[in-house]
Amino acid sequence: MSRSHSTSTPTALAKRAQRFEELKRNLDQLEYFCKGTVLKRMTKCGKAYCACRSDPNKRHGPYFELTYKVEGKTVNVRLSPEAAPLYRAASAQFRKLKTTLQKLEKISQAVLKLQAKIAQSK
Repeated sequence: MSRSHSTSTPTALAKRAQRFEELKRNLDQLEYFCKGTVLKRMTKCGKAYCACRSDPNKRHGPYFELTYKVEGKTVNVRLSPEAAPLYRAASAQFRKLKTTLQKLEKISQAVLKLQAKIAQSK
């Protein structure tokens, strides 16, 4: 094994370990989270002579829904206008959590690969 490779492995390991710890600290700042997307809907009613049928600007609403999947099926939950911002923030937190976990996994795989190389070279 070349000398430059063996000295760069501990450096690479240290850098990745530092980044891993930074990402773990981000998890401490996580707020409540939920899977899904908050939608704002404007709807048509069933009345034949209501203005909402012909004029999109006169549709009823807004109505808010949280939409997510459970076992391959879409679930829609009606939200009050007051609850919609709470769920929108929780949904954003969920996406942040997923992104952070993906980054942690990628770093973990790289560190494990490096640790395996170090273990083999001993």
